[in-house]
Amino acid sequence: MPGTAPPAATEAETLLGFLRQQRDGLLYAGYGLTPDQLRATPTASTLSVGGLVQHGILTEAQWVDVIAGRSTEGSQDDYAAGFRLGATGSYETLRARQAEQAAATDELVRSLPDLGAAVTLPEAPWMPKGPGYTVRWVLVHIIEELSRHAGHADIIREHIDGATMYALMAAAEGWPETPWMKPWRPAAT
Repeated sequence: MPGTAPPAATEAETLLGFLRQQRDGLLYAGYGLTPDQLRATPTASTLSVGGLVQHGILTEAQWVDVIAGRSTEGSQDDYAAGFRLGATGSYETLRARQAEQAAATDELVRSLPDLGAAVTLPEAPWMPKGPGYTVRWVLVHIIEELSRHAGHADIIREHIDGATMYALMAAAEGWPETPWMKPWRPAAT
């Protein structure tokens, strides 16, 4: 995908384009990292690139459940565990899980006749109360959530090896090298 979402003919496709862009930005922060590097916490935070990608996948799934009217119950422990990449997690497993969730999200959104349809937000102390929340609001919130965590992942990745988002995107997507963009490559060992 180019560095920004492409134009689209409908509101749904525009939102899905920006959602894809933020998914890619978050996922590409882990491109080329070893499993240990995906779990690394090199900043003052306890966050890791792999944990952030996993959290993004789980968050999108929970919000899609809200759109679909499915239960979204979970505990504080479940929430905290969602930020920790398990021992068998790898970039490839995260990429596959993200692609699966993206397909489910895209299919649901494309099936909806009206992004202005009302949704009921889950009960939680941090959730806004009252009517007026719509599918559109949920989609923008997912984009906001993934954007925030893509920024966190960028900072963590820069601490690991200095790589930045556009160079990682160029490497992951096979962009040719140009005078202004050099795709990321692993450091020579």
